[in-house]
Amino acid sequence: MFKALLVEKDEGGATRASVQELDDDRLPEGEVTVAVEYSTLNYKDGLCIGPGGGLVRQYPHVPGIDFSGTVETSDDPRYAPGDKVILTGWRVGEAHWGGYATRARVKADWLVPLPEALSARDAMAVGTAGLTAMLAVMALERHGLRTGQGPVLVTGAAGGVGSVATAILASLGHEVAAVTGRPETEDYLRDLGAASIVARSELNETTKKPLESERWAGCVDAVGGAMLARVLGQMNYGASVAAVGLAGGADLPAKVIPFLLRGVNLLGIDSVMQPYDNRVAAWDRIARDLPMEKLRAMIRPARLDDLPALGAEILNGQVRGRVVVDVAG
Repeated sequence: MFKALLVEKDEGGATRASVQELDDDRLPEGEVTVAVEYSTLNYKDGLCIGPGGGLVRQYPHVPGIDFSGTVETSDDPRYAPGDKVILTGWRVGEAHWGGYATRARVKADWLVPLPEALSARDAMAVGTAGLTAMLAVMALERHGLRTGQGPVLVTGAAGGVGSVATAILASLGHEVAAVTGRPETEDYLRDLGAASIVARSELNETTKKPLESERWAGCVDAVGGAMLARVLGQMNYGASVAAVGLAGGADLPAKVIPFLLRGVNLLGIDSVMQPYDNRVAAWDRIARDLPMEKLRAMIRPARLDDLPALGAEILNGQVRGRVVVDVAG
Protein backbone atom coordinates (compact mmCIF):
# COMPACT_ATOMS: atom_id res chain seq x y z
CA MET A 1 0.00 0.00 0.00
CA PHE A 2 1.02 3.62 -0.53
CA LYS A 3 -0.50 6.99 0.31
CA ALA A 4 -1.40 9.42 -2.48
CA LEU A 5 -3.38 12.52 -3.34
CA LEU A 6 -5.88 11.06 -5.79
CA VAL A 7 -7.92 13.28 -8.11
CA GLU A 8 -11.18 11.69 -9.24
CA LYS A 9 -13.89 12.87 -11.65
CA ASP A 10 -17.57 12.15 -11.15
CA GLU A 11 -20.17 11.49 -13.85
CA GLY A 12 -21.04 15.16 -13.98
CA GLY A 13 -17.45 16.14 -14.78
CA ALA A 14 -16.59 17.61 -11.37
CA THR A 15 -13.22 16.67 -9.86
CA ARG A 16 -12.32 16.02 -6.25
CA ALA A 17 -8.91 15.55 -4.67
CA SER A 18 -8.40 13.52 -1.49
CA VAL A 19 -5.61 11.64 0.27
CA GLN A 20 -6.14 7.87 0.01
CA GLU A 21 -4.36 4.58 0.64
CA LEU A 22 -3.85 2.70 -2.65
CA ASP A 23 -2.67 -0.81 -3.56
CA ASP A 24 0.76 -1.09 -5.18
CA ASP A 25 -0.76 -2.83 -8.20
CA ARG A 26 -2.34 0.51 -9.18
CA LEU A 27 1.07 2.02 -9.91
CA PRO A 28 1.67 2.67 -13.64
CA GLU A 29 4.27 0.85 -15.73
CA GLY A 30 7.93 1.83 -15.50
CA GLU A 31 11.41 0.45 -14.94
CA VAL A 32 12.08 2.16 -11.59
CA THR A 33 10.01 2.29 -8.40
CA VAL A 34 10.88 5.16 -6.06
CA ALA A 35 10.01 5.73 -2.42
CA VAL A 36 9.06 9.39 -2.71
CA GLU A 37 10.23 11.63 0.11
CA TYR A 38 9.42 15.13 -1.12
CA SER A 39 7.53 16.88 -3.87
CA THR A 40 6.70 20.51 -4.57
CA LEU A 41 4.00 22.77 -5.99
CA ASN A 42 4.04 24.30 -9.45
CA TYR A 43 1.42 26.16 -11.48
CA LYS A 44 0.79 22.99 -13.50
CA ASP A 45 0.09 21.12 -10.26
CA GLY A 46 -2.53 23.69 -9.35
CA LEU A 47 -4.21 23.11 -12.71
CA CYS A 48 -4.19 19.33 -12.27
CA ILE A 49 -5.56 19.45 -8.71
CA GLY A 50 -8.20 22.10 -9.33
CA PRO A 51 -11.70 22.03 -10.83
CA GLY A 52 -11.72 20.68 -14.37
CA GLY A 53 -8.41 18.87 -13.96
CA GLY A 54 -6.35 21.16 -16.17
CA LEU A 55 -3.75 19.01 -17.93
CA VAL A 56 -4.94 15.59 -16.71
CA ARG A 57 -5.69 13.12 -19.50
CA GLN A 58 -7.21 10.22 -17.58
CA TYR A 59 -8.84 9.72 -14.17
CA PRO A 60 -8.30 8.77 -11.43
CA HIS A 61 -4.98 10.57 -11.32
CA VAL A 62 -2.08 11.33 -8.98
CA PRO A 63 -0.61 14.82 -9.70
CA GLY A 64 2.86 16.11 -8.82
CA ILE A 65 5.23 16.99 -11.66
CA ASP A 66 8.34 16.82 -9.43
CA PHE A 67 9.62 14.44 -6.80
CA SER A 68 12.77 13.28 -5.03
CA GLY A 69 13.38 10.07 -3.16
CA THR A 70 15.13 6.72 -2.96
CA VAL A 71 15.07 3.90 -5.50
CA GLU A 72 13.28 0.80 -4.18
CA THR A 73 13.50 -1.45 -7.26
CA SER A 74 14.99 -0.98 -10.72
CA ASP A 75 15.06 -2.93 -13.97
CA ASP A 76 17.54 -0.45 -15.42
CA PRO A 77 21.30 -0.82 -14.76
CA ARG A 78 21.72 2.93 -14.21
CA TYR A 79 19.85 2.78 -10.91
CA ALA A 80 20.02 0.44 -7.93
CA PRO A 81 18.05 0.19 -4.69
CA GLY A 82 19.20 2.92 -2.32
CA ASP A 83 20.13 5.45 -5.03
CA LYS A 84 18.87 8.98 -4.46
CA VAL A 85 17.07 10.42 -7.49
CA ILE A 86 15.16 13.43 -8.80
CA LEU A 87 12.37 13.61 -11.34
CA THR A 88 11.14 16.75 -13.10
CA GLY A 89 9.12 17.06 -16.26
CA TRP A 90 8.37 14.41 -18.90
CA ARG A 91 4.63 15.02 -18.33
CA VAL A 92 4.76 13.11 -15.07
CA GLY A 93 1.93 14.40 -12.90
CA GLU A 94 -0.03 15.24 -16.06
CA ALA A 95 -0.24 12.17 -18.33
CA HIS A 96 1.58 9.81 -15.93
CA TRP A 97 1.02 9.40 -12.17
CA GLY A 98 3.31 11.75 -10.29
CA GLY A 99 4.95 12.68 -7.04
CA TYR A 100 2.02 13.39 -4.72
CA ALA A 101 2.39 9.89 -3.34
CA THR A 102 4.73 7.93 -1.10
CA ARG A 103 5.59 5.63 -4.03
CA ALA A 104 6.02 6.28 -7.76
CA ARG A 105 6.92 4.08 -10.74
CA VAL A 106 8.48 5.79 -13.77
CA LYS A 107 10.75 5.29 -16.76
CA ALA A 108 14.45 5.33 -15.92
CA ASP A 109 15.14 7.93 -18.63
CA TRP A 110 13.06 10.46 -16.69
CA LEU A 111 15.26 10.33 -13.58
CA VAL A 112 18.57 11.99 -12.75
CA PRO A 113 20.88 11.26 -9.80
CA LEU A 114 20.58 13.58 -6.81
CA PRO A 115 23.84 15.61 -6.55
CA GLU A 116 25.74 14.79 -3.37
CA ALA A 117 25.66 18.42 -2.24
CA LEU A 118 21.84 18.47 -2.18
CA SER A 119 19.38 16.74 0.12
CA ALA A 120 16.10 15.34 -1.21
CA ARG A 121 14.31 18.25 0.50
CA ASP A 122 16.68 20.80 -1.05
CA ALA A 123 16.03 19.29 -4.49
CA MET A 124 12.32 19.91 -4.14
CA ALA A 125 12.88 23.45 -2.93
CA VAL A 126 14.50 23.76 -6.36
CA GLY A 127 12.09 21.58 -8.38
CA THR A 128 11.02 22.36 -11.93
CA ALA A 129 10.94 26.08 -11.10
CA GLY A 130 14.58 26.11 -10.01
CA LEU A 131 15.69 23.84 -12.84
CA THR A 132 14.00 26.18 -15.31
CA ALA A 133 15.72 29.18 -13.71
CA MET A 134 19.13 27.54 -14.01
CA LEU A 135 18.50 26.52 -17.62
CA ALA A 136 17.61 30.16 -18.33
CA VAL A 137 20.80 31.45 -16.70
CA MET A 138 22.90 28.90 -18.62
CA ALA A 139 21.25 29.96 -21.90
CA LEU A 140 22.00 33.63 -21.18
CA GLU A 141 25.62 32.72 -20.44
CA ARG A 142 25.94 30.77 -23.70
CA HIS A 143 24.77 33.91 -25.49
CA GLY A 144 27.37 36.13 -23.87
CA LEU A 145 26.05 37.29 -20.51
CA ARG A 146 28.89 38.15 -18.15
CA THR A 147 29.07 40.03 -14.87
CA GLY A 148 29.74 43.74 -15.08
CA GLN A 149 27.69 44.31 -18.25
CA GLY A 150 24.82 45.99 -16.42
CA PRO A 151 21.67 45.01 -14.55
CA VAL A 152 19.91 41.75 -15.32
CA LEU A 153 16.12 41.91 -15.16
CA VAL A 154 13.98 39.16 -13.61
CA THR A 155 10.23 39.47 -14.18
CA GLY A 156 7.75 37.72 -11.92
CA ALA A 157 10.59 37.74 -9.43
CA ALA A 158 8.62 36.71 -6.34
CA GLY A 159 7.34 33.51 -7.98
CA GLY A 160 9.09 30.14 -7.99
CA VAL A 161 11.21 30.59 -11.14
CA GLY A 162 11.86 34.25 -10.45
CA SER A 163 12.92 33.68 -6.85
CA VAL A 164 15.52 31.08 -7.78
CA ALA A 165 16.73 33.07 -10.81
CA THR A 166 17.21 36.12 -8.58
CA ALA A 167 19.22 34.13 -6.05
CA ILE A 168 21.38 32.42 -8.70
CA LEU A 169 22.16 35.60 -10.65
CA ALA A 170 23.00 37.55 -7.49
CA SER A 171 25.23 34.72 -6.25
CA LEU A 172 27.09 34.78 -9.58
CA GLY A 173 27.79 38.49 -9.11
CA HIS A 174 25.15 40.06 -11.35
CA GLU A 175 23.26 43.22 -10.45
CA VAL A 176 19.68 41.94 -10.35
CA ALA A 177 16.63 44.15 -10.97
CA ALA A 178 13.56 42.28 -9.70
CA VAL A 179 10.11 43.03 -11.10
CA THR A 180 7.11 42.53 -8.85
CA GLY A 181 3.57 43.81 -8.56
CA ARG A 182 3.47 43.05 -4.83
CA PRO A 183 5.19 45.76 -2.76
CA GLU A 184 5.14 43.48 0.30
CA THR A 185 7.70 41.19 -1.40
CA GLU A 186 10.42 43.85 -1.64
CA ASP A 187 12.30 42.77 1.51
CA TYR A 188 12.02 39.12 0.44
CA LEU A 189 13.54 39.90 -2.98
CA ARG A 190 16.33 41.99 -1.49
CA ASP A 191 17.16 39.12 0.87
CA LEU A 192 17.53 36.91 -2.21
CA GLY A 193 20.06 39.36 -3.61
CA ALA A 194 18.05 41.81 -5.73
CA ALA A 195 19.89 45.13 -6.02
CA SER A 196 16.80 47.05 -7.11
CA ILE A 197 13.04 46.59 -7.30
CA VAL A 198 11.07 47.48 -10.45
CA ALA A 199 7.34 48.01 -10.07
CA ARG A 200 5.32 45.87 -12.45
CA SER A 201 3.39 48.97 -13.52
CA GLU A 202 6.56 50.33 -15.15
CA LEU A 203 6.66 47.47 -17.66
CA ASN A 204 3.26 45.91 -18.07
CA GLU A 205 1.96 48.29 -20.74
CA THR A 206 2.86 48.23 -24.41
CA THR A 207 4.38 51.28 -26.06
CA LYS A 208 4.28 52.55 -29.62
CA LYS A 209 8.05 52.99 -29.52
CA PRO A 210 9.77 49.91 -30.97
CA LEU A 211 12.95 50.85 -29.10
CA GLU A 212 13.52 52.61 -25.79
CA SER A 213 16.70 53.46 -23.92
CA GLU A 214 18.98 50.48 -23.35
CA ARG A 215 18.57 49.30 -19.75
CA TRP A 216 19.18 45.56 -19.34
CA ALA A 217 22.20 43.32 -19.96
CA GLY A 218 19.96 40.24 -19.81
CA CYS A 219 16.55 39.11 -18.67
CA VAL A 220 14.82 36.04 -17.26
CA ASP A 221 11.18 36.57 -18.15
CA ALA A 222 8.46 34.55 -16.42
CA VAL A 223 5.59 36.80 -17.51
CA GLY A 224 5.44 37.01 -21.30
CA GLY A 225 2.70 39.03 -22.97
CA ALA A 226 2.88 42.82 -23.01
CA MET A 227 5.68 42.92 -20.44
CA LEU A 228 7.98 40.77 -22.56
CA ALA A 229 7.22 42.95 -25.59
CA ARG A 230 8.13 46.06 -23.61
CA VAL A 231 11.33 44.55 -22.23
CA LEU A 232 12.57 43.53 -25.69
CA GLY A 233 12.73 47.21 -26.64
CA GLN A 234 14.82 48.03 -23.55
CA MET A 235 17.55 45.41 -23.94
CA ASN A 236 21.18 46.38 -24.47
CA TYR A 237 22.69 45.80 -27.90
CA GLY A 238 23.24 42.06 -28.42
CA ALA A 239 21.62 41.13 -25.11
CA SER A 240 19.29 38.17 -24.59
CA VAL A 241 15.95 37.43 -22.94
CA ALA A 242 15.30 33.90 -21.67
CA ALA A 243 11.53 33.32 -21.87
CA VAL A 244 10.32 30.84 -19.25
CA GLY A 245 6.64 31.61 -18.63
CA LEU A 246 3.40 33.24 -19.70
CA ALA A 247 1.75 34.48 -16.53
CA GLY A 248 0.95 37.69 -18.40
CA GLY A 249 -0.47 35.94 -21.45
CA ALA A 250 0.61 33.90 -24.45
CA ASP A 251 0.35 36.70 -27.01
CA LEU A 252 3.44 38.76 -27.83
CA PRO A 253 2.44 42.22 -29.07
CA ALA A 254 6.00 43.10 -30.12
CA LYS A 255 7.85 44.60 -33.10
CA VAL A 256 10.76 42.90 -34.85
CA ILE A 257 12.84 46.10 -34.60
CA PRO A 258 14.77 45.07 -31.42
CA PHE A 259 15.97 41.92 -33.22
CA LEU A 260 16.99 43.80 -36.36
CA LEU A 261 18.53 46.99 -34.98
CA ARG A 262 19.92 45.81 -31.63
CA GLY A 263 20.57 42.13 -32.31
CA VAL A 264 18.46 41.12 -29.32
CA ASN A 265 18.05 37.37 -28.78
CA LEU A 266 14.81 35.78 -27.53
CA LEU A 267 15.64 32.38 -26.04
CA GLY A 268 12.88 29.86 -25.38
CA ILE A 269 13.46 27.69 -22.29
CA ASP A 270 11.84 24.27 -22.00
CA SER A 271 12.42 22.20 -18.88
CA VAL A 272 9.94 19.39 -19.56
CA MET A 273 11.67 17.43 -22.33
CA GLN A 274 15.29 18.38 -21.65
CA PRO A 275 17.76 15.62 -22.60
CA TYR A 276 19.38 13.70 -19.76
CA ASP A 277 22.85 15.29 -20.13
CA ASN A 278 21.40 18.82 -20.03
CA ARG A 279 19.42 18.05 -16.89
CA VAL A 280 22.44 16.56 -15.15
CA ALA A 281 24.55 19.60 -16.08
CA ALA A 282 21.88 21.98 -14.79
CA TRP A 283 21.51 20.11 -11.48
CA ASP A 284 25.28 20.16 -11.04
CA ARG A 285 25.26 23.94 -11.54
CA ILE A 286 22.39 24.27 -9.07
CA ALA A 287 24.37 22.37 -6.45
CA ARG A 288 27.33 24.68 -7.04
CA ASP A 289 25.85 28.11 -7.75
CA LEU A 290 22.55 28.36 -5.88
CA PRO A 291 23.07 29.60 -2.30
CA MET A 292 21.19 26.98 -0.34
CA GLU A 293 20.70 29.16 2.74
CA LYS A 294 18.68 31.58 0.60
CA LEU A 295 16.79 28.74 -1.03
CA ARG A 296 15.81 27.31 2.35
CA ALA A 297 14.50 30.73 3.36
CA MET A 298 12.01 30.51 0.46
CA ILE A 299 10.46 27.23 1.65
CA ARG A 300 6.86 26.90 2.72
CA PRO A 301 6.40 23.38 4.16
CA ALA A 302 3.29 21.38 3.32
CA ARG A 303 1.71 17.92 3.49
CA LEU A 304 -0.42 16.05 0.98
CA ASP A 305 -3.67 17.14 2.57
CA ASP A 306 -2.64 20.81 2.26
CA LEU A 307 -2.40 20.60 -1.54
CA PRO A 308 -6.01 21.21 -2.63
CA ALA A 309 -5.98 24.62 -0.90
CA LEU A 310 -2.44 25.43 -2.03
CA GLY A 311 -3.31 24.49 -5.59
CA ALA A 312 -6.01 27.15 -5.59
CA GLU A 313 -3.59 29.69 -4.09
CA ILE A 314 -0.92 29.20 -6.75
CA LEU A 315 -3.49 29.62 -9.53
CA ASN A 316 -4.46 32.95 -7.95
CA GLY A 317 -0.85 34.15 -7.70
CA GLN A 318 -0.84 33.94 -3.91
CA VAL A 319 2.14 31.61 -3.40
CA ARG A 320 5.54 33.17 -2.74
CA GLY A 321 8.79 31.24 -3.06
CA ARG A 322 8.79 27.44 -2.98
CA VAL A 323 6.32 24.98 -1.43
CA VAL A 324 8.02 21.74 -0.34
CA VAL A 325 5.68 18.82 0.27
CA ASP A 326 6.66 16.15 2.78
CA VAL A 327 4.62 13.36 1.21
CA ALA A 328 4.94 11.04 4.21
CA GLY A 329 4.13 13.77 6.74
